[in-house]
Amino acid sequence: MPATRDLPHPDLADVELTEVLFALSDPSRLELVRLIARDGPQTVANCQAVDPAAPKSTFSHHLKTLREAGLVRNVPAGRQRIVSLRRDELDERFPGLLDSVLRTTAMQDGQSTSWAARDST
Repeated sequence: MPATRDLPHPDLADVELTEVLFALSDPSRLELVRLIARDGPQTVANCQAVDPAAPKSTFSHHLKTLREAGLVRNVPAGRQRIVSLRRDELDERFPGLLDSVLRTTAMQDGQSTSWAARDST
């Protein structure tokens, strides 16, 4: 059985704001980030439920774009992969950006923004 491959994740000090904004500009990727921000780390299978009609190759591309922009970590966990938001690192590199984007898009969609708020502890 082949070993599960670790994927490279960029150091956020090397990530430019334009890369993050580009990754968040796609509605499917933005919805995926919103899901993880709201519900916590997800398996790749759960993430794919965001857009079940999307081809597997498109979904893989979305995950790769989010990972390469420094927004998510995609790590092996047994036979699955877990996708988590790099919230603390993002907030340190780009203070308030993620909360602002998530809050604004949630208000545009008519959703409650309570999940976008962070504990300040």
